[in-house]
Amino acid sequence: MTERIIILDFGSQYTQLIARRVRELNVYCEIHPFNKIPKIDSDVKGVILSGSPFSVRDVNSPRVDLNNIKSKLPLLGVCYGAQYMAQHFGGEVLPSNTREYGRANLHFVDNQNDLLKNISNNSQVWMSHGDTIAKVPTNYKIIASTKDVRVGAYQIENEPTYGIQFHPEVYHSTEGMKLLKNFIVDICKCQQNWTPDSFVETTIGDLRQKLGNDKVVLGLSGGVDSSVAGVLLHKAIGKNLTCIFVDNGLLRKNEFQKVLDSYKGMGLNVIGVEAKYRFLSELAGVSDPETKRKIIGRVFIEVFDEEAHKIKDVKWLAQGTIYPDVIESVSVKGPSATIKSHHNVGGLPEKMNLKIVEPLNLLFKDEVRRVGKSLEISDTLLKRHPFPGPGLAIRILSDITAEKVSVLQEVDDIFIEGLKEYNLYDLVWQAGAMLLPVQSVGVMGDERTYENVVALRAVESTDGMTADWVHLPYEFLAKISNKIINQVRGVNRVVYDISSKPPATIEWE
Repeated sequence: MTERIIILDFGSQYTQLIARRVRELNVYCEIHPFNKIPKIDSDVKGVILSGSPFSVRDVNSPRVDLNNIKSKLPLLGVCYGAQYMAQHFGGEVLPSNTREYGRANLHFVDNQNDLLKNISNNSQVWMSHGDTIAKVPTNYKIIASTKDVRVGAYQIENEPTYGIQFHPEVYHSTEGMKLLKNFIVDICKCQQNWTPDSFVETTIGDLRQKLGNDKVVLGLSGGVDSSVAGVLLHKAIGKNLTCIFVDNGLLRKNEFQKVLDSYKGMGLNVIGVEAKYRFLSELAGVSDPETKRKIIGRVFIEVFDEEAHKIKDVKWLAQGTIYPDVIESVSVKGPSATIKSHHNVGGLPEKMNLKIVEPLNLLFKDEVRRVGKSLEISDTLLKRHPFPGPGLAIRILSDITAEKVSVLQEVDDIFIEGLKEYNLYDLVWQAGAMLLPVQSVGVMGDERTYENVVALRAVESTDGMTADWVHLPYEFLAKISNKIINQVRGVNRVVYDISSKPPATIEWE
């Protein structure tokens, strides 16, 4: 049984980051809402309480029953988690005289304490709180302070229970990983044996046992998640897996054939379905982004269902669901108020009456890539930028026509191939071009033109939740702009998007 760390989520923006840091130590962990504590079995080695946007002083702030955890297992409270334990067990939390947000330095560090072993005096940490622990209960020992916060960290005497007022998971806490390693490895005694290779071995064994000789169908997209899911399943059940790759007419230039060729080179049994005219006819005259998404999702389901029914005795539908999707569906805050309709296979399970298998639903995106590397999938696929489910439909900010798709494919191809040629592609998390519903005056030769404007977008990110625009070299942008205007008929102006997320989004629709 895999050893694990449980993270109880109080709604912090950093909770997923805590999980990623624990997993970087090759230790498996799970996020659960504070009010849905899982059964604490012998494989649970420790528990972390996350931060929260709430104040522990609020009447409606989250409360958690720690009776089966505290003093029985190593326990670490981060920010709100630390304040909650201090207040709940007899201390006092008050509004801070000095609200501490951002960088701070540990003024005092108890290096003899197991949690703070090898942490430097004056170590930089990241604070994000409006309250402070004014008084700790009598059996709490202060083990770190900053200049403004006396209770920077504490331990309950004679038990492995700790609280820290700062966020070790954030990059700006320069020795945060050292502290987390002290807790996870030295205090929780985790073995650090949850690696991509071990995940592959265990998952293939589990899939064989779960699926037996049943037939499975998987919708491939050309992206990282579905590709890695496909190879894992192929190694587990071989010819009993059939993959379906649908050309919706909204892919990048020549992408349908390129991706089909790469999959067949990997030994996967892939059916390629050309359905672009069906999608484009359904989208004719539609400009509303959400309506576009719903049409694309519905037509995809229809096409996929028709192809899947041609395969006899299929019992399972495989999906490339990853862990952030799972967390979102059970989070403290609940599913997002408005979920974009871009997960194309969303309606398939109910319609097709198949059982679901999701081999990647324990992994974050970066872990999926590491598993793919362990499976020896080519870098061309693994390092491929994310691409939206509805494809270029949500990069054309108006109604969809075959002509507009063709124009945008040419622009996008020049931009993406240019990034590769100038060795910039791997420095960018996602890049693409948008065709704007704007025409502008231009001059070509001696003629006045009135043609389309395109916007180029390149961002850096780790998971798409936040993103910064990439400072591409001016020389590169100048050459790409010149090439697009000269080679793509119908475009006479190129602009570069310098908005970050938030407040903007990565895609324009």
